[in-house]
Amino acid sequence: MSEGSKTVRGAGPFSDFERMVAWRYLRSRRKEAFISVIAGFSFVGIVLGVATLIIVMAVMNGFRSELLTRILGINGHLILQPIDRPLEDYEAVAKRISGVEGVRFAIPLVEGQTLASGTIGAGTGALVRGMRASDIDKLEIISKNIRHGTLEQFEDREGVAIGVRMADNLGLALGDIITLVTPDGDVTPLGVTPRVKGYPVNAIYEIGMSEYDASIIFMPLSEAQLYFNSEGRVQSIEIFAENPDDVGELRAPVEEAAQRPVFLVDWRQRNATFFSALEVERNVMFMILTLIVLVAALNVISGLIMLVKDKGHDIAILRTMGASSGSVMRIFFMTGAAIGTAGTVAGVILGIAVCLNVESIRQFFSWLSGTTLFNPELYFLSQLPAKMDFGETVTVVVMALVLSFLATLFPAWRAARIDPVEALRYE
Repeated sequence: MSEGSKTVRGAGPFSDFERMVAWRYLRSRRKEAFISVIAGFSFVGIVLGVATLIIVMAVMNGFRSELLTRILGINGHLILQPIDRPLEDYEAVAKRISGVEGVRFAIPLVEGQTLASGTIGAGTGALVRGMRASDIDKLEIISKNIRHGTLEQFEDREGVAIGVRMADNLGLALGDIITLVTPDGDVTPLGVTPRVKGYPVNAIYEIGMSEYDASIIFMPLSEAQLYFNSEGRVQSIEIFAENPDDVGELRAPVEEAAQRPVFLVDWRQRNATFFSALEVERNVMFMILTLIVLVAALNVISGLIMLVKDKGHDIAILRTMGASSGSVMRIFFMTGAAIGTAGTVAGVILGIAVCLNVESIRQFFSWLSGTTLFNPELYFLSQLPAKMDFGETVTVVVMALVLSFLATLFPAWRAARIDPVEALRYE
């Protein structure tokens, strides 16, 4: 074998000669413009596929995280309800439960449905939650998101706190009177009459979840007891755990601390259908969007097959110069792998950039189209969330690279099997 052939073969798994030839095949020439266009489409397809997967999975994760934070921030992780007799000793029970290891605090609660009306509109359904002022302070998602007014002396003043969306819908501002109507009113000789009462708006909050901002009214516990004919008792005690995922382990000690027959239901039971639907949607979206990367990988196959056919004469010359079939296979493998790797890296960069600025992008397109994209009334949240998961991002990257590398094997194998004699004979 000549000295030149040794140079052609190279020493390592990918020699300098093989990398040089692979790079020359990636560079577009005028007579190979069509092949370059296919390679360009393959690159763009992989970029868009990887970026779309990262963005959609981040938005789905953001949805779940934000909804979970808000749902668990305002509702108890474990709800205790009495069985045999009313909760008239609620203060003692709540104090004992608060001392259980793993429990942050326990909140006695009076709850009831009402019809709320203001200065405009025909009224809207509302959920009144009667709570002690000290307990509302513990709910940081409420106490730290007061937009107007204050919760100071909340227990002493005969007033309520409402959400910003309810205030907008009913045309209410601080100090205005909100009128509440409940069917559980006074008992008269003619039957039960609805109870109608007006309360001044002392505070307006915004937690960022449209359903809560538009429907929940916070009222002092003592006033709620009077309004709902529950003097001296509460309907339930909401228990907030240190770790919401550990509520199952808290059931036994909470029942023991209650020192009475109680019924317990946790947040997973109350929201099982909702979060299961989110999980199913997330998995289905991942499977569907993976097809984008798969289509891009098929474009890599078609582009390389055409490149191999076009370069048959060059392959034959390389073989006669001493290049092995393995060397030819590695050249075309590197050509396809370079497209896949570059597309994956660019897709990750694009996906991260969009995830970091997803809310600004939403606002821009809303302004550009003149419509409200991501309507809070439909999607519950007032902002478009995105939360990237490192493990999921790595999974997307590995999947894209594997599909891209697999797509190069068949064209590279076909290139390695070209017979140099036959290729030169028909050239």
